[in-house]
Amino acid sequence: MSETTYQFTNNWFDTYSRQVWPPLLGQLQPQKVLEIGSYEGAGICFLIENSSTFSTSEIHCVDTWEGGIEHQSAGMDMDIVYQRFQNNVRKAIEVTKARTQVFIHRNFSDMALSALLTHHGKGYFDFIYVDGSHQAPDVLCDAVLAFRLLRVGGVLAFDDYLWAEQLDGKKDLLHCPKPAIDAFVNLYINKLEILQTPMYQLYVQKTTD
Repeated sequence: MSETTYQFTNNWFDTYSRQVWPPLLGQLQPQKVLEIGSYEGAGICFLIENSSTFSTSEIHCVDTWEGGIEHQSAGMDMDIVYQRFQNNVRKAIEVTKARTQVFIHRNFSDMALSALLTHHGKGYFDFIYVDGSHQAPDVLCDAVLAFRLLRVGGVLAFDDYLWAEQLDGKKDLLHCPKPAIDAFVNLYINKLEILQTPMYQLYVQKTTD
């Protein structure tokens, strides 16, 4: 992605996802993608740019664009982040002339995912990327709802598997995605297969409902 084309203030996607997505999605060929936590849209822009390669025709973005505790404590203006997201996605579509449909759900993930389940039913998505709230209860809720929305054979990806928020110099397990992701994997172990990917992220493939 060209820095002169998009407005990104970090390289999170390039650092953690760019090396994994091309071979994974090239093989998976996900027509319908759901991203929980879109921020400035780096992942979505990558998908739009490669939509013909990955056969992606429909992308859903779920985010409140209110930011998490870490953003709020840093005094980040999330309205500006949302504007960057909109501009970046618009540029990606214009530059690539992609026909991919992008649906933006500006809402809390539990509400948005429940609505998607009601509207589309189970097994609608081929690839779901979870990168929303980092609070363990929220991550667990996202994982369970996302698994219902994922088709058999589809892939569910978790970002920030090893991320931890330091509060007063200490790590609080309720403010880390890992305990929730581990709990989900343990509870659903008979319905999924863990894929070999970098440890900062965790990818699983759904094997049965």
